Amino acid sequence: MHRFLRLLLFFPFALFGQEANEEKYRIGIRKTSENMKLDGVLDEAAWGSAERATGFFLNLPFDSSYASPGYQTSVRMLFDDHYIYIGAVCMQPRNEIIISSLKRDYENGVSDVFTVNFDTFKDNLNGFQFSVNPYGVQAEGLIRGGFEITNYWDNKWYSETRIHDDHWVVEMAIPFKTLRYKISDGLNSWRINFARTVLKQYQVSTWGPVPRNFTSGNLAFAGKLIWEENPPKPGVNISLIPFVSATRTHDFPRDEDNLRPLGSNREGAFGAGLDAKVGITPSLNLDITVNPDFSQVEVDKQQTNLSRFELFFPERRQFFLENDDLFGMFGFPNTRPFFSRRIGITRNPRTGMAQRVPILAGARLSGKLNDDWRIGLMNMQTRKVDFGEGEVLPAANYSVGVLQRKLFKRSALGGIFVNKQFDFKNLSSQQAEGFDRYNRVGGLELNLNSNDSRFESETYYHQSFSPEKQKDAGSFAQFMGYNHPNLELGLGAIRIGENYRPEVGYVPRSGIWEIYRPWALIKNPKSEKVARHINKFGVGMEGTDVLDLKGKLLDSQSDVFAFAKSSAESEIFVFYGWAFTHLFHPFDPTNAGDNPDPDTHKNIVELPIGNYRYHYQGIGYVSSLKNKVYGEAEYKWGGYFNGRGRFAELSLTCRLQPYGIVALDGSYAAITLPAPYNSVKYWLLGPRAEMAFSKSVFTSVFFQYNSQTNNTNINARFQWRFKPVSDIFLVYTENYFAEGISKYAVNAWAPKDRAVTLKMTYWLNL
Repeated sequence: MHRFLRLLLFFPFALFGQEANEEKYRIGIRKTSENMKLDGVLDEAAWGSAERATGFFLNLPFDSSYASPGYQTSVRMLFDDHYIYIGAVCMQPRNEIIISSLKRDYENGVSDVFTVNFDTFKDNLNGFQFSVNPYGVQAEGLIRGGFEITNYWDNKWYSETRIHDDHWVVEMAIPFKTLRYKISDGLNSWRINFARTVLKQYQVSTWGPVPRNFTSGNLAFAGKLIWEENPPKPGVNISLIPFVSATRTHDFPRDEDNLRPLGSNREGAFGAGLDAKVGITPSLNLDITVNPDFSQVEVDKQQTNLSRFELFFPERRQFFLENDDLFGMFGFPNTRPFFSRRIGITRNPRTGMAQRVPILAGARLSGKLNDDWRIGLMNMQTRKVDFGEGEVLPAANYSVGVLQRKLFKRSALGGIFVNKQFDFKNLSSQQAEGFDRYNRVGGLELNLNSNDSRFESETYYHQSFSPEKQKDAGSFAQFMGYNHPNLELGLGAIRIGENYRPEVGYVPRSGIWEIYRPWALIKNPKSEKVARHINKFGVGMEGTDVLDLKGKLLDSQSDVFAFAKSSAESEIFVFYGWAFTHLFHPFDPTNAGDNPDPDTHKNIVELPIGNYRYHYQGIGYVSSLKNKVYGEAEYKWGGYFNGRGRFAELSLTCRLQPYGIVALDGSYAAITLPAPYNSVKYWLLGPRAEMAFSKSVFTSVFFQYNSQTNNTNINARFQWRFKPVSDIFLVYTENYFAEGISKYAVNAWAPKDRAVTLKMTYWLNL
């Protein structure tokens, strides 16, 4: 064991000096004075003299050969005083083209696509991604941590495509104002890579080769873009995005104890606000929001909650998602010191449902100070919320500061400070009771990554501060991982102090040690006959142990699994697991209290304090995305606390090319416990449809039926992108009782609340 740890500690130093793709894969970009017409036809004379990037190498299904000649790619680049031009010829038969829809910002992996990844600061960690599918539909994103893509970044750029019998052509024009970069003395260069996805053949290929165990957007394997003349000096970059909105709401509150209607409340509101983006320097950006409105954001996907702890719901609001690698990636998944959903969203204590908290204004300064330093500063101010009957949420100010120092090629040392400050002005002492005036968290974090992305290490220490000045209010952790095509190893440990309390973070549980111990052995068949059907297979384990601070085991779960994948990335897997849980409080493992019907949990007998051990098994399947109907399914059965459980999950999507998709997400839980304990059957169904009638008109309808919470939710959204990054939204949402409760005179489909919003945003570049 000690020898293994020494080996892991040696890896970062052993791999920092490896040769990178940028030494082998280089493309020059030259300036043109020709008037470039963006039409998907590369007939301007300047294209004829441009250097070409060819010979794309496979990333999937294999990484040992070039892409097939019929699916190769040739790329050329030019620039003028305003734009970077990219022209690509993508070989592919017309009848094999697959796209998800005409809707912008499609998910990765669901369409044939040509992609460009820029690493303008050559830090191997942060970049820009621009993608176009054969129908000319765009998607852009930010690359964080060297490989993770966030598709919530929106900006102006232009593209046109032309489809031919055996190939398609894409021509892109990316404004320099859209990018962040700096000009150095002498020869300038960026890091760059190009990628193709061909779903019918399930080929992913890149110009700078990327091993199959990494995604094609991994910046560690980018080549070099060499400027024959320096790019233009970045000028002033100011964008204003004003909005106006009108909302009509209708609420139907009920008494929690007997569900008696308490009348209904109708409200109408007009809103106006402003977002602004100001380029302070070529690499430092200021984002400002005044009276933001997130009504156009899609509703959360509901989850069946069988846990003793808070569920995690991802952030969906664009203001918080941009640069979230700076603000939201500190800590581990269960120990985030900053979680943006704590701002502007709260739980209504009277209805039990999530409620918007008005944000007065906010500002975020983020970007690079120089080649080695990044900074992030954010401040948000919310208004007081009155829930009625004397219950309030005080107004609050939220501040976050982050400073990050690049180390070696792909590593960083960072520090974070988070402050939440309540304003008790105009509150009675009774209303202020239960709220601390402030809560603060500060910490340091060290992330080490080898040049080839095989080794990773993350170390942090965070400390929370509150008026009580309690002891043991810190958290620290260490994780080490090794990622090889045939071997994946991980080992992590977290200590969360008894009084560690980051109120603006996500920490479901404190006063524990948590150990992570995943591993996997992977084999790639060498026989061509076998490889046609099974591209890779393997075995492994996912394991987690939770102990109290004295070392007593509280929870443990281990899953041993085996899997096999086809060359089209369809997968079948089986697993066998065992679990241990120590209940130190009585608990109902069916969480029947989430149902508004008082009778479902009035006489529930909770499981007593004690130890519970059980075993289970399961099977699952993931289909290839190249299919017209694709999805995944999993079924698990076996022990559950002192009884039995059956759990099924299903996700199906049908592609209606080129207009959109219809999909169904569903889950089923059947828990049988011996008398006198509770037994239940829960259904969660979520059919949805997303349709694009053109590249500027989109609509979606999302329906969710949740029997655990006796709630049905409908969210319908219409979007018209009348100009680049300028939209009109019409959004309708409604919550109903999913089932009738005859004893309390509640009918099925009795309304809980409804709202309709009309909103217009406009992007103005100054």
